[in-house]
Amino acid sequence: MSHFFAYLSKMKFITRWSLMRNTWHENLQEHSLQVATIAHALAVVRNRFYNGQLNPERVALLALYHDAGEVIVGDLPTPIKYFNPTIRQAYGELEKDARQRLLGMLPEELRPDFASLFSPAEEDHQHAAVIAAADKICAYIKCLEERRAGNLEFSEAEKSIRAAIDAFDAPEVAYFVEHFIDSFSLTLDELN
Repeated sequence: MSHFFAYLSKMKFITRWSLMRNTWHENLQEHSLQVATIAHALAVVRNRFYNGQLNPERVALLALYHDAGEVIVGDLPTPIKYFNPTIRQAYGELEKDARQRLLGMLPEELRPDFASLFSPAEEDHQHAAVIAAADKICAYIKCLEERRAGNLEFSEAEKSIRAAIDAFDAPEVAYFVEHFIDSFSLTLDELN
């Protein structure tokens, strides 16, 4: 019996932004889907407009699994994760071990088909950069949504995350911000 998919289903119980007051709680499962859809879009934009050679489907698939190890180690809040290099390195090792533990839950015959999702190959470094940008964009969207709901708890995070997004040297990120971000501040009626 394999516990792999049962463990992945626990992503819905991993709450993000745990140190901050939230008007609504975001879980890891919904976060992963949002990162996957935005990462896919970033890859498409890069390919379409900026001569990229990314595989958008590969990007989306890697993004779906990018935080899967957190079902074992949990979501460590950013201020703690990046408090110092020792903590960041130790947590990175924990995440790596958790991903390998998850992979080990699959039947041996299936492991080769999933292995690159948990330990991406060197050729995936450009895909990983797009996923990192999408992850940051999703954090920014969370801040926008919280502020729209009247929660000022996310104000400083919004500023620092926006600065990080603006610092990305990736035209697809600038394109996404220019064409899509403002919509996240609108109500449903305004979107219609």
